[in-house]
Amino acid sequence: MSTPNTSRPADASGSFALGGDLPVNRLGYGAMQLTGPGVWGEPKDRDEALRVLRRAVELGVTFIDTADSYGPFVNEVLIKEALHPYADDLVVATKAGLTRSGPDDWRAVGRPEYLRQQAELSLRHLGVERIDLFQLHRIDAQVPLADQLGELVLLQKEGKIRHIGLSEVTVEQLEQAREIADIVSVQNKYNLADRSAEDVLEYAERENIAFIPWYPMATGELARPGGPLDAAAKEHGATASQLALAWLLRRSPVMLPIPGTSRVAHLEQNTAAAGITLTDAQFEALAAAV
Repeated sequence: MSTPNTSRPADASGSFALGGDLPVNRLGYGAMQLTGPGVWGEPKDRDEALRVLRRAVELGVTFIDTADSYGPFVNEVLIKEALHPYADDLVVATKAGLTRSGPDDWRAVGRPEYLRQQAELSLRHLGVERIDLFQLHRIDAQVPLADQLGELVLLQKEGKIRHIGLSEVTVEQLEQAREIADIVSVQNKYNLADRSAEDVLEYAERENIAFIPWYPMATGELARPGGPLDAAAKEHGATASQLALAWLLRRSPVMLPIPGTSRVAHLEQNTAAAGITLTDAQFEALAAAV
Protein backbone atom coordinates (compact mmCIF):
# COMPACT_ATOMS: atom_id res chain seq x y z
CA MET A 1 0.00 0.00 0.00
CA SER A 2 1.48 3.34 -1.03
CA THR A 3 1.71 6.11 1.53
CA PRO A 4 0.22 9.51 0.71
CA ASN A 5 2.55 12.39 -0.02
CA THR A 6 1.90 14.64 2.94
CA SER A 7 3.95 17.45 1.40
CA ARG A 8 1.52 17.54 -1.57
CA PRO A 9 -1.88 16.92 0.03
CA ALA A 10 -3.79 18.00 -3.10
CA ASP A 11 -2.57 14.82 -4.82
CA ALA A 12 -4.97 12.87 -2.58
CA SER A 13 -7.95 14.49 -4.35
CA GLY A 14 -7.34 12.37 -7.46
CA SER A 15 -7.10 13.69 -11.00
CA PHE A 16 -9.38 14.62 -13.86
CA ALA A 17 -8.35 15.14 -17.48
CA LEU A 18 -9.87 18.34 -18.87
CA GLY A 19 -10.94 17.66 -22.44
CA GLY A 20 -9.49 14.17 -22.04
CA ASP A 21 -5.93 15.40 -22.48
CA LEU A 22 -5.14 17.89 -19.70
CA PRO A 23 -4.85 16.18 -16.29
CA VAL A 24 -5.23 18.26 -13.11
CA ASN A 25 -5.58 17.43 -9.43
CA ARG A 26 -9.27 17.71 -8.63
CA LEU A 27 -8.82 20.03 -5.64
CA GLY A 28 -7.73 23.32 -7.18
CA TYR A 29 -7.48 26.93 -6.09
CA GLY A 30 -9.76 29.85 -6.95
CA ALA A 31 -7.73 33.06 -7.01
CA MET A 32 -10.58 35.61 -6.89
CA GLN A 33 -9.95 36.56 -3.26
CA LEU A 34 -6.43 37.75 -4.08
CA THR A 35 -7.74 41.20 -5.00
CA GLY A 36 -9.07 44.18 -3.07
CA PRO A 37 -12.53 44.52 -1.50
CA GLY A 38 -15.36 43.90 -3.95
CA VAL A 39 -12.89 41.98 -6.17
CA TRP A 40 -11.55 45.40 -7.15
CA GLY A 41 -7.99 46.72 -7.16
CA GLU A 42 -4.85 45.48 -5.47
CA PRO A 43 -4.85 43.01 -2.55
CA LYS A 44 -4.50 44.36 0.98
CA ASP A 45 -1.31 42.31 1.40
CA ARG A 46 0.43 41.75 -1.92
CA ASP A 47 3.30 39.75 -0.43
CA GLU A 48 0.88 37.34 1.24
CA ALA A 49 -1.04 36.98 -2.03
CA LEU A 50 2.15 35.93 -3.79
CA ARG A 51 2.96 33.51 -0.96
CA VAL A 52 -0.50 31.95 -1.25
CA LEU A 53 -0.04 31.25 -4.96
CA ARG A 54 3.42 29.76 -4.51
CA ARG A 55 2.31 27.67 -1.56
CA ALA A 56 -0.68 26.32 -3.49
CA VAL A 57 1.65 24.84 -6.10
CA GLU A 58 3.92 23.42 -3.38
CA LEU A 59 0.87 21.70 -1.87
CA GLY A 60 0.13 19.93 -5.15
CA VAL A 61 -2.48 22.26 -6.61
CA THR A 62 -2.24 21.96 -10.39
CA PHE A 63 -5.41 23.88 -11.32
CA ILE A 64 -5.76 27.61 -10.64
CA ASP A 65 -8.89 29.48 -11.68
CA THR A 66 -8.86 33.23 -12.37
CA ALA A 67 -10.60 35.78 -14.63
CA ASP A 68 -9.79 38.99 -16.46
CA SER A 69 -12.44 40.73 -14.35
CA TYR A 70 -10.78 39.97 -11.00
CA GLY A 71 -9.18 43.31 -10.28
CA PRO A 72 -9.69 43.75 -13.24
CA PHE A 73 -6.51 41.98 -14.43
CA VAL A 74 -4.83 42.36 -11.01
CA ASN A 75 -5.38 38.64 -10.41
CA GLU A 76 -3.75 37.48 -13.64
CA VAL A 77 -0.77 39.79 -13.12
CA LEU A 78 -0.27 38.40 -9.59
CA ILE A 79 -0.34 34.83 -10.90
CA LYS A 80 2.31 35.65 -13.49
CA GLU A 81 4.50 37.41 -10.92
CA ALA A 82 4.25 34.52 -8.46
CA LEU A 83 4.45 31.50 -10.74
CA HIS A 84 5.88 32.33 -14.19
CA PRO A 85 7.49 30.38 -15.76
CA TYR A 86 4.79 27.89 -14.87
CA ALA A 87 5.37 24.31 -13.78
CA ASP A 88 4.71 21.79 -16.56
CA ASP A 89 1.73 20.29 -14.74
CA LEU A 90 0.08 23.61 -13.78
CA VAL A 91 -3.09 24.66 -15.58
CA VAL A 92 -4.15 28.30 -15.21
CA ALA A 93 -7.74 28.78 -16.36
CA THR A 94 -9.15 32.24 -16.97
CA LYS A 95 -12.44 33.77 -18.06
CA ALA A 96 -13.88 36.70 -20.00
CA GLY A 97 -17.36 38.10 -20.51
CA LEU A 98 -17.98 40.19 -17.40
CA THR A 99 -17.01 43.86 -17.37
CA ARG A 100 -16.33 45.96 -14.28
CA SER A 101 -17.06 49.58 -13.46
CA GLY A 102 -16.35 49.40 -9.74
CA PRO A 103 -16.31 47.16 -6.65
CA ASP A 104 -18.93 44.38 -6.70
CA ASP A 105 -20.24 45.59 -10.08
CA TRP A 106 -20.45 42.91 -12.81
CA ARG A 107 -22.01 43.31 -16.26
CA ALA A 108 -22.09 40.70 -19.01
CA VAL A 109 -20.60 41.70 -22.37
CA GLY A 110 -20.26 38.94 -24.96
CA ARG A 111 -19.56 40.86 -28.14
CA PRO A 112 -17.05 38.86 -30.19
CA GLU A 113 -14.59 41.73 -30.56
CA TYR A 114 -14.63 42.29 -26.80
CA LEU A 115 -14.05 38.62 -26.00
CA ARG A 116 -11.14 38.53 -28.45
CA GLN A 117 -9.60 41.66 -26.93
CA GLN A 118 -9.85 40.19 -23.43
CA ALA A 119 -8.33 36.88 -24.53
CA GLU A 120 -5.38 38.74 -26.07
CA LEU A 121 -4.94 40.76 -22.87
CA SER A 122 -5.10 37.62 -20.73
CA LEU A 123 -2.40 36.00 -22.86
CA ARG A 124 -0.20 39.01 -22.18
CA HIS A 125 -1.02 39.35 -18.48
CA LEU A 126 -0.48 35.65 -17.79
CA GLY A 127 2.62 35.52 -19.96
CA VAL A 128 1.52 32.57 -22.09
CA GLU A 129 1.09 31.87 -25.80
CA ARG A 130 -1.97 29.69 -25.23
CA ILE A 131 -4.60 29.65 -22.48
CA ASP A 132 -5.25 26.06 -21.40
CA LEU A 133 -8.88 26.67 -20.38
CA PHE A 134 -10.74 29.82 -21.42
CA GLN A 135 -14.23 30.16 -19.95
CA LEU A 136 -17.12 32.37 -21.03
CA HIS A 137 -17.76 34.06 -17.68
CA ARG A 138 -21.44 34.68 -18.44
CA ILE A 139 -23.63 34.29 -21.50
CA ASP A 140 -24.64 37.76 -22.71
CA ALA A 141 -28.38 37.67 -23.44
CA GLN A 142 -27.96 40.58 -25.89
CA VAL A 143 -25.59 38.66 -28.20
CA PRO A 144 -26.32 35.40 -30.06
CA LEU A 145 -24.60 32.48 -28.32
CA ALA A 146 -23.19 31.36 -31.65
CA ASP A 147 -21.37 34.69 -31.96
CA GLN A 148 -19.94 34.52 -28.45
CA LEU A 149 -18.72 30.95 -28.63
CA GLY A 150 -17.88 31.25 -32.32
CA GLU A 151 -15.20 33.79 -31.49
CA LEU A 152 -13.72 31.46 -28.88
CA VAL A 153 -13.67 28.67 -31.45
CA LEU A 154 -11.75 30.98 -33.81
CA LEU A 155 -9.25 31.74 -31.05
CA GLN A 156 -8.97 28.01 -30.47
CA LYS A 157 -8.24 27.36 -34.15
CA GLU A 158 -5.59 30.10 -34.00
CA GLY A 159 -3.87 28.24 -31.17
CA LYS A 160 -4.56 30.89 -28.54
CA ILE A 161 -7.03 28.76 -26.54
CA ARG A 162 -6.68 25.05 -25.83
CA HIS A 163 -10.07 24.28 -24.27
CA ILE A 164 -13.36 26.16 -23.83
CA GLY A 165 -15.57 26.24 -20.74
CA LEU A 166 -18.76 27.94 -19.54
CA SER A 167 -19.92 29.51 -16.28
CA GLU A 168 -23.37 29.78 -14.70
CA VAL A 169 -25.42 27.99 -17.34
CA THR A 170 -28.47 25.75 -17.48
CA VAL A 171 -28.52 22.27 -18.99
CA GLU A 172 -30.35 23.70 -22.01
CA GLN A 173 -27.68 26.38 -22.52
CA LEU A 174 -24.94 23.77 -22.13
CA GLU A 175 -26.55 21.59 -24.78
CA GLN A 176 -26.90 24.56 -27.14
CA ALA A 177 -23.27 25.52 -26.55
CA ARG A 178 -22.05 22.01 -27.35
CA GLU A 179 -23.57 22.32 -30.83
CA ILE A 180 -21.21 25.26 -31.44
CA ALA A 181 -18.06 24.32 -29.54
CA ASP A 182 -16.45 21.45 -27.66
CA ILE A 183 -17.19 22.37 -24.03
CA VAL A 184 -14.88 20.69 -21.50
CA SER A 185 -15.98 22.40 -18.28
CA VAL A 186 -18.84 24.20 -16.61
CA GLN A 187 -18.53 26.42 -13.55
CA ASN A 188 -21.72 26.90 -11.52
CA LYS A 189 -22.43 27.79 -7.91
CA TYR A 190 -22.73 24.54 -5.99
CA ASN A 191 -22.04 23.48 -2.42
CA LEU A 192 -23.36 21.27 0.34
CA ALA A 193 -26.01 23.83 1.29
CA ASP A 194 -26.99 24.97 -2.22
CA ARG A 195 -27.41 22.26 -4.84
CA SER A 196 -29.68 24.13 -7.22
CA ALA A 197 -27.28 23.21 -10.06
CA GLU A 198 -27.69 19.48 -9.41
CA ASP A 199 -29.13 18.88 -12.89
CA VAL A 200 -26.12 20.58 -14.50
CA LEU A 201 -23.76 18.46 -12.40
CA GLU A 202 -25.59 15.27 -13.39
CA TYR A 203 -25.39 16.26 -17.06
CA ALA A 204 -21.68 17.03 -16.73
CA GLU A 205 -21.11 13.68 -15.05
CA ARG A 206 -22.87 11.79 -17.85
CA GLU A 207 -20.88 13.64 -20.52
CA ASN A 208 -17.52 13.60 -18.65
CA ILE A 209 -17.42 17.41 -18.50
CA ALA A 210 -15.55 18.95 -15.58
CA PHE A 211 -17.87 20.58 -13.05
CA ILE A 212 -16.15 23.43 -11.20
CA PRO A 213 -18.26 24.49 -8.19
CA TRP A 214 -17.72 28.06 -7.12
CA TYR A 215 -18.47 29.09 -3.53
CA PRO A 216 -17.74 25.45 -2.64
CA MET A 217 -17.39 25.77 1.15
CA ALA A 218 -20.76 27.29 2.03
CA THR A 219 -22.43 25.16 4.69
CA GLY A 220 -25.41 27.20 5.83
CA GLU A 221 -27.33 25.75 8.76
CA LEU A 222 -25.58 22.38 8.38
CA ALA A 223 -22.63 23.57 10.49
CA ARG A 224 -24.79 24.51 13.48
CA PRO A 225 -23.65 22.98 16.80
CA GLY A 226 -24.94 19.43 17.03
CA GLY A 227 -25.88 19.34 13.35
CA PRO A 228 -24.77 16.61 10.91
CA LEU A 229 -21.78 18.55 9.59
CA ASP A 230 -20.65 19.53 13.07
CA ALA A 231 -20.86 15.90 14.19
CA ALA A 232 -18.93 14.54 11.21
CA ALA A 233 -16.29 17.25 11.57
CA LYS A 234 -15.70 16.25 15.21
CA GLU A 235 -15.39 12.60 14.19
CA HIS A 236 -12.65 13.51 11.71
CA GLY A 237 -11.00 16.17 13.86
CA ALA A 238 -11.63 18.56 10.97
CA THR A 239 -13.44 21.84 10.30
CA ALA A 240 -16.91 22.13 8.77
CA SER A 241 -15.35 23.74 5.67
CA GLN A 242 -12.95 20.81 5.24
CA LEU A 243 -15.85 18.36 5.46
CA ALA A 244 -17.80 20.42 2.89
CA LEU A 245 -14.87 20.09 0.46
CA ALA A 246 -14.45 16.38 1.20
CA TRP A 247 -18.17 15.89 0.47
CA LEU A 248 -17.82 17.64 -2.90
CA LEU A 249 -14.83 15.50 -3.87
CA ARG A 250 -16.78 12.38 -2.93
CA ARG A 251 -19.95 13.57 -4.71
CA SER A 252 -18.66 13.12 -8.27
CA PRO A 253 -15.48 12.16 -10.14
CA VAL A 254 -15.95 15.19 -12.43
CA MET A 255 -16.05 17.63 -9.49
CA LEU A 256 -13.19 20.15 -9.34
CA PRO A 257 -13.65 22.35 -6.24
CA ILE A 258 -11.67 25.61 -6.23
CA PRO A 259 -11.74 26.97 -2.67
CA GLY A 260 -10.25 30.44 -2.45
CA THR A 261 -8.46 32.34 0.30
CA SER A 262 -6.02 35.19 0.74
CA ARG A 263 -4.08 33.56 3.59
CA VAL A 264 -1.50 30.76 3.52
CA ALA A 265 -2.77 29.18 6.76
CA HIS A 266 -6.30 28.94 5.40
CA LEU A 267 -4.99 27.56 2.09
CA GLU A 268 -3.15 24.78 3.93
CA GLN A 269 -6.29 23.96 5.89
CA ASN A 270 -8.42 23.81 2.73
CA THR A 271 -5.95 21.64 0.86
CA ALA A 272 -5.78 19.16 3.74
CA ALA A 273 -9.43 18.37 3.00
CA ALA A 274 -8.25 16.24 0.06
CA GLY A 275 -7.03 13.65 2.56
CA ILE A 276 -10.39 13.29 4.35
CA THR A 277 -12.41 10.22 3.39
CA LEU A 278 -16.06 10.24 4.36
CA THR A 279 -17.77 6.99 5.22
CA ASP A 280 -20.83 6.05 3.17
CA ALA A 281 -23.02 6.84 6.17
CA GLN A 282 -21.43 10.28 6.67
CA PHE A 283 -21.74 11.13 2.99
CA GLU A 284 -25.38 10.10 2.85
CA ALA A 285 -26.24 11.87 6.10
CA LEU A 286 -24.82 15.14 4.81
CA ALA A 287 -26.48 14.70 1.41
CA ALA A 288 -29.85 14.13 3.07
CA ALA A 289 -29.51 16.99 5.56
CA VAL A 290 -30.54 19.73 3.12
